[in-house]
Amino acid sequence: MPSDRGGLLGPLSGGSRADAELSDQAVLQAMLDAERALAVASARAGIVPDQAAAAIAAACRADRFDPGDLGRRAEAAGNPVVPLVRDLTDRVAEAAGPEAARWVHHGATSQDILDTAASLIAVRALGPVLDDLDGAARAAAGLADRHRATVMAGRTLGQQALPTTFGLKAAGWLVALEEAAAGLDRVRRTRLAAQLGGAAGTLASLGPAGVEVAGHYARVLGLCEPVVAWHTDRVRVAELAGALGAAAGAVGKLALDVTLLAQTEVGEVAEPAGEGRGGSSTLPHKRNPVRAVLVRAATDRVPGLVATLLAAMAQEQERATGAWHAEWEPQAELLRLVGGAAARARELLEGLEVDPDRMRANLEATGGLLLTERIAGALAGTLGRVAAGDLVQRLASASAGSGRPLREVLLADPTVRARLEEDEVDRLLDPEGYLGAAGQLVDRALAAHRAGAGRG
Repeated sequence: MPSDRGGLLGPLSGGSRADAELSDQAVLQAMLDAERALAVASARAGIVPDQAAAAIAAACRADRFDPGDLGRRAEAAGNPVVPLVRDLTDRVAEAAGPEAARWVHHGATSQDILDTAASLIAVRALGPVLDDLDGAARAAAGLADRHRATVMAGRTLGQQALPTTFGLKAAGWLVALEEAAAGLDRVRRTRLAAQLGGAAGTLASLGPAGVEVAGHYARVLGLCEPVVAWHTDRVRVAELAGALGAAAGAVGKLALDVTLLAQTEVGEVAEPAGEGRGGSSTLPHKRNPVRAVLVRAATDRVPGLVATLLAAMAQEQERATGAWHAEWEPQAELLRLVGGAAARARELLEGLEVDPDRMRANLEATGGLLLTERIAGALAGTLGRVAAGDLVQRLASASAGSGRPLREVLLADPTVRARLEEDEVDRLLDPEGYLGAAGQLVDRALAAHRAGAGRG
């Protein structure tokens, strides 16, 4: 179930606080927590003697088991629960005798323990992931506030389009981060459930107290209680995958924006500097956007993992023949990758350096061509929309082709001069006067951010 986090390359895509909840030891403890909760829940329902439940609970410590040995022995049964139950039974028998040991794993099947462990792991790993997404959102809010009126070129299809503000760009990052975090938080609070159904989802081995035990089980674990067992209903798994995919998309988008804005020819932002940060093995002058690069390296791997979990949703009858097994590693890897990406996105935004002067210079590099929509609109009242558009397009092409500023080309055209005074042309070519509702939109994003502060 755990993903490959160490070695030479692992820390480059993970390395966040979420990794601690995805280690072999953490996964093993989550499985043992499920076994402990089962014993406690069964004791509350009067099925398992209190003394036996206490002995089982006391033995459920990961440091008393060898994950590597369990993994090697898991192949025989197809999952690690079988050897774990055998070893746990032995530990309880040694400590409290065979009568207590016979209640280990009573009423459960292997999938109950692994699915419950997966829910626990996700709940625990999502804590630091959400904290980092919230931190990144706060940093984006700070950038939006500070740069509410910092004018820059808006770009569509890779080309300069209209003036916008860096504050609005940061506000877009903010909203996406908070929406992604809200989706993950909803799944964490309301969809990550305990699993207890027994061999075929009927709780038959628990007799008439089965539903009662299932309720106690979920409450002991602090997980949602499902209506019925979800052994082959994998909607919850898919929802987690989708929410992680959305979060990856949100941080991947802002990382892509940063890499483009940090290009030498653009130079509008730079990642936070630091000893050895952004260096090249051969080019001493370079300051590479390494955080953004590593965010993208992680998030680009996420869609395939999401697809794997979605493809595994159709599972046979009451128990799957392989599709369930296919979920374990992709789900852990998703948590690791999104955790690492969220942590790096937070660090990136918290230290992002913004160059308003370079933004203004790039905005003016086309000699006013970004304001052609505004010029055409001003002429449309007398020329009509189509004729005004055709005229401005012809004049814009002349400006771009000759290298002459658009202002000069406009004022040299008799049709334009007959309709617009020189000071009116200057006013229309001022990018700060054609920002639409950018400032209001930033304010809306910041107000929504403040209203949602302190989300649990």
